[in-house]
Amino acid sequence: MKKSEYMNPYLAGFLLGLLLLVTIFITGRGLGASGAFKSGVIATVNSVVPSHTANTHYYLEYFEEHKESPLLSWLVFEVIGVVIGAFASGLISNRVKLKLEHSPRITSNVRIAGALFGGLLFGLGSQLGRGCTSGSALSGMAVLSTGGIITMLAIFGGAYAFAYFFRKLWI
Repeated sequence: MKKSEYMNPYLAGFLLGLLLLVTIFITGRGLGASGAFKSGVIATVNSVVPSHTANTHYYLEYFEEHKESPLLSWLVFEVIGVVIGAFASGLISNRVKLKLEHSPRITSNVRIAGALFGGLLFGLGSQLGRGCTSGSALSGMAVLSTGGIITMLAIFGGAYAFAYFFRKLWI
């Protein structure tokens, strides 16, 4: 069975730009995913240790903004939509598989550990940088923010710099 071709990258970029424009117009903010995970963490901490959230300025400030529940933030619904959309896209293009891909030079455990460590670094970086790549770079560049442009340059510059050292793990 032949795999479907990927979407034309220029068309995909154009559609992403349109989505970003519509999101800024409707919500007054750009796209981002790290806020949804922060909402999940805050809701979990509040359900496990409510006394801690009641006595911590960080949590109180967040609950002032999200009166009912952090899980009712539109960012949570955005991430749920992204997951559903990605799964639907994979089904349509016949790309959904339960398969762990890795280089013959590394084991499955190294691949899993690397993915978990990279995800941990990404989450930490998104909190230190006050947003993930989609929020900082895409949304920032959409409004010609200097911080957004610097973030995008750092993302691609870092990727090119690290690719040289990590390419042998994959090739």
